[in-house]
Amino acid sequence: MFDMKFIRENPDAFDAGLARRGLKPRAGEILALDKEARKFTEVLNDLQARRNAASKEIGAAKGRGDEAEFNRLREEVETIKNQMPVAEEQQKQKLDAIRDILSGLPNLPASDVPDGEDEAANVEIRKWAEPKKLNSAKEHFDIGEALGQMDFETAANMSGSRFVLLKGSLARLERAIASFMLDLHTGEFGYTECQPPLLVKRDALYGTGQLPKFTADLFATSKVIDPEKFQPISDPDENGGVQEIKRVLSEFTEALENRDPYWLIPTAEVSLTNIVREQILDEEELPLRFTAWTPCFRSEAGAAGRDTRGMIRLHQFSKVELVSITGPEQSDAEHERMTECAEAVLQKLDLPYRTMVLSTGDMGFSARKTYDIEVWLPGQNQYREISSCSNCGDFQARRMNTRCRAQGEKQTKFVHTLNGSGLAVGRTLVAVLENYQQPDGSVAVPDVLKPYMGGVEKIEAAK
Repeated sequence: MFDMKFIRENPDAFDAGLARRGLKPRAGEILALDKEARKFTEVLNDLQARRNAASKEIGAAKGRGDEAEFNRLREEVETIKNQMPVAEEQQKQKLDAIRDILSGLPNLPASDVPDGEDEAANVEIRKWAEPKKLNSAKEHFDIGEALGQMDFETAANMSGSRFVLLKGSLARLERAIASFMLDLHTGEFGYTECQPPLLVKRDALYGTGQLPKFTADLFATSKVIDPEKFQPISDPDENGGVQEIKRVLSEFTEALENRDPYWLIPTAEVSLTNIVREQILDEEELPLRFTAWTPCFRSEAGAAGRDTRGMIRLHQFSKVELVSITGPEQSDAEHERMTECAEAVLQKLDLPYRTMVLSTGDMGFSARKTYDIEVWLPGQNQYREISSCSNCGDFQARRMNTRCRAQGEKQTKFVHTLNGSGLAVGRTLVAVLENYQQPDGSVAVPDVLKPYMGGVEKIEAAK
């Protein structure tokens, strides 16, 4: 969400930011609605002031026995009372229209973000380790299926495409990867581990920017209707029994249509960021740093034909998420730190990677600046994204109404929020399989994961 004061004072800069995102100007439309809304604010203020004054004058007229003036003033107050809801509704329509526009607009990019239409304009800023060149390198799904521990067919039979069933040592390896990441982020980098809800309300997804624009990318669940809300049906044999049945059916149908669903989180960013929703934080306690290992659920709308085989693009996958809540002056430094924390995971796993700064056309909706970390996959002979670390500025904080206050000050300011993958666990498993594959079809276990594998140093075909 955006600061209306900024748009009023900097309409050209606002439109320039949208243009960098490939969008048309909107400041003029927004400011016209804002002018109308403020006009109704003035009308309401005038009506309220006149009602208050007339109410006092009523008492005075009654005290001096002026019945005619008393009745006239009462009629005036009644007229004002009838006019105010009309003005309030007209004001609300303008404010809702502004909110609808702003809710669908992405964050404005930071000044140092490279301009571009898509990923082709992303800029590499560093690279770590040389990509491994393996003879006859296999892709992860060939490795996993040959091991007998990665089963897409069974998963498809029970759930459909874009699901996987891991078994045996591969299932343990995925758990080992996640545990290693959590231990690293909590033990060395000071993140607080959380176990957040996987089902959230609409407001939580609105706060982090997934709703309303990206409804098609999410999975919604049906909210259970409380049967105690409905009165029992009278005996159908009695007079009026049919009408009773119709009444309950009508109420039940209305409840079905109006219930607000729960939503499965597409990333723990949603749950972790909303920990501070609608709060005023002590600025001295910032930054707050949270991490969680959770399943994530995405419909992958628009991904038809992309990565149809394997674990790169699933409807359900697990991820270790990093979230930071900072003061406005801290977020740029925190962004660099978070990215380094994510990179440290790959360094300790000895997996080659490169770090990219995304262009304006490739950034996520809520981000003002994003670093993508791409791990080397020998089986694909290319780098693939394994983490995105984004600084959202105050964009999400305004949608969540989360502010901070310095000690001894009355004035509050919106916090800055940041999020990043630390890392995507399934994709890390993919990278380990492809980079640690052996000529005999086995997979060596990276040294840092051996303590989590119960002594297993090599994953071999299931017997």
